[in-house]
Amino acid sequence: RVPQVQPRAEELSELYRELSQHPGLSTACLGPDLTTQYGGKYCSLYTEWSQRDLARAENIKFCRQYLIFHDGASIVYSGPAGTCSEIKDELLSRESPSGTLKAVLRKVSGKEKEKEKQFLEVWDQNRKVKSIDLTALDKHGSVYDDDQFGCLAWSHSETHLLYVAEKKRPKAESFFQSKAPELGTSDEDTGHPKKEDAPVKVVSPHPGSAGGWLCGCGADQAVPQGEQFVYHEDWGETLSTRSVPVLCVLDIEGNSISVLEGIPEHLSPGQAFWSPEDTGVVFVGWWHDPFRLGLRHCTNRRSALFYVDLTGGRCELLSEDTRAVWSPRLSPDGCRIVYLENNVLGPHQQCSQLRMYDWYTKHTSTVLEAVPRQAWGAFPGIYCGALPGMCWAADSRRILLDTAQRSQQDVFVVDTATGTTTSLTADSPVGSWSVLTIDRDLLVARFSTPSCPPMLKVAVLPAAGREAQTQWICLQDAPPVPGISWGIRTLQPPPEQEHPQYRGLDFDAILMRPSKGPTGQKPPLVVMPHGKSLSPPHCTPARRHHAPFALPFAGGPHSVFTAGWMLYPAALCRAGFAVLLVNYRGSLGFGQDSVASLPGNVGTQDVHDMQLCVERVLQEEMLDASRVALVGGSHGGFLACHLIGQFPDTYRACVVRNPVVNIASMVATTDIPDWCLTETGLPYKPDALPDPAQWTEMLHKSPIRYVNRVHAPVLLMLGEDDRRVPPKQGLEYYRALKARGVPTRLLWYPGNNHALAGVEAEADGFMNMALWLLKHLQC
Repeated sequence: RVPQVQPRAEELSELYRELSQHPGLSTACLGPDLTTQYGGKYCSLYTEWSQRDLARAENIKFCRQYLIFHDGASIVYSGPAGTCSEIKDELLSRESPSGTLKAVLRKVSGKEKEKEKQFLEVWDQNRKVKSIDLTALDKHGSVYDDDQFGCLAWSHSETHLLYVAEKKRPKAESFFQSKAPELGTSDEDTGHPKKEDAPVKVVSPHPGSAGGWLCGCGADQAVPQGEQFVYHEDWGETLSTRSVPVLCVLDIEGNSISVLEGIPEHLSPGQAFWSPEDTGVVFVGWWHDPFRLGLRHCTNRRSALFYVDLTGGRCELLSEDTRAVWSPRLSPDGCRIVYLENNVLGPHQQCSQLRMYDWYTKHTSTVLEAVPRQAWGAFPGIYCGALPGMCWAADSRRILLDTAQRSQQDVFVVDTATGTTTSLTADSPVGSWSVLTIDRDLLVARFSTPSCPPMLKVAVLPAAGREAQTQWICLQDAPPVPGISWGIRTLQPPPEQEHPQYRGLDFDAILMRPSKGPTGQKPPLVVMPHGKSLSPPHCTPARRHHAPFALPFAGGPHSVFTAGWMLYPAALCRAGFAVLLVNYRGSLGFGQDSVASLPGNVGTQDVHDMQLCVERVLQEEMLDASRVALVGGSHGGFLACHLIGQFPDTYRACVVRNPVVNIASMVATTDIPDWCLTETGLPYKPDALPDPAQWTEMLHKSPIRYVNRVHAPVLLMLGEDDRRVPPKQGLEYYRALKARGVPTRLLWYPGNNHALAGVEAEADGFMNMALWLLKHLQC
């Protein structure tokens, strides 16, 4: 008798509804220390969580507060204070250094036909003290609330706020615009410029003082004709409204908004903060010459660290200008800035260097180098999209970070003076650990496993040399989801599949399987190759909301499945499927050699690793080898399409989301054309078109080459607004399959980009995926 997995849509939808209600933890912020009447210390812990609301078809954000009593060396007591409260229309928020004030960027729906507005608010402990209508002031475009550029930074004096917004673009009109000043049209309508805003006068070493490098917004120019349809480059996937960012300052006492001048026009500034003593602003600047490339999840774009002096107006380069830098963090004593650094171009994500700039000596040093090979017991290297927004210990010498260590994620403390590293989670449960914040050596982290949703952990960082003794306390528990067992296994490719330059590399896979079910029945297997990680990012300097995404489905191939909570695999496992998550060679967390081994070998090395893992698991586990399916997105979709073409007899069904199908046709339409050449093993030059041999090589490494061999039914899910892997890739595959009579179905999601992370699209995607697998895996 053929074993049946849950057959009815009603049961699947109820299962998805249940598991999707587990909230994701995105942000934590510690308040100032207070003293009780008995002399003990305590502080508040503010946290933000996100959760899918299927009825409203949106992700909601809510906050919860806790109290932590401590004696400086350990936590005496901790517990929740009050109930959850939903946060409405908040884009960014940030507490002041003293903890007495809070800045909030809020969106407000316009009345009738008015567009949505943005307000910048300042709150003290009891009330709102400022509310500035940024839209009405019209000094700039929309404020950036993304992780790439966005910031909301208090000056050390708590008198000014720094943020990033789109540069105000002059209005344009047609060559045939009617001009009738005698009918009472305004100066603006007739093309007469407004009077220039008076520049902010500055006379002390504080923001808005002494120079003239804060300018109201510059003079509006005469209205240009015939330019309303001029193309403006943007920064690609998820950043399509980001073109020309500018740094802006709110003078809280004077209620004035100013745009910071002095930044070179060939740079896009972001990730900014106030320099020591508030004499200027430190920022990351990304080059956009000769043109902008996609920036989201691409840590290899030419960029550098800069300082713009408010007293003299000069813009100074603080780092090398031939590298890629991001995530700068100023030490509590204001003496040092640490940041991450990579090579320009090459793999989009790789093992990064940790660099440090001394503010007073102007000396830059390398704290941690890239690690060639991962070895247990040694630091694996840095593989993260950002450092925690608050990462410095109170001694201004040690920093905290989390990084992938093979198929798990761990927290490490780094001594910036010696370069020594110590794991804070080595003796803790295996899973996925992320640093949310550290303040006054109170450490807050998030922890999850494939069978346990995110939970909140707190600890006190021990003194230097004793960090391994860190004791974690669970502040908000999340009980394990029943019915799921999992484990990590390591595989070694056979000698004939070794990379000639990087021999000895191995790789991992996480196998999840139902822990309950009829005795003797073998569950079907769903195989998932990863793309590029879209898991919730770190707490950044300005707190913002992130959807708790189902899977790392974007871009790739240099990403990694870590042993953390993922909605789709957990739901499939509860529905009766075993799920295999494969970290093939080229994944992060295994050393830079593993990353470097894959470019030029996509479509072979990664495909062979996948197939080896599937065959090994089917041999060693009680699984139904006649019912194996593939699910993957982006580069994971690339691999899924390769596998059903190269090994058509292994797989009975396939589901792909925004898959890379034809690298040769993708190179001219994607926001990351460099990816197409780099992963094919070809050099990328912005001013050179691929030659015929290169086009051939890109096509040769693409899964469309094997479409004639595919007979497994294929379900495609495409995001209409995908800039990374444009939906024409999936349409090309859909038509090729239809023409050959292969059962196929296409789902088209308007308003969704590469991640397909909209709540409605995500839920619909799961249901259609699960029903497709159930239909086609019944032997």
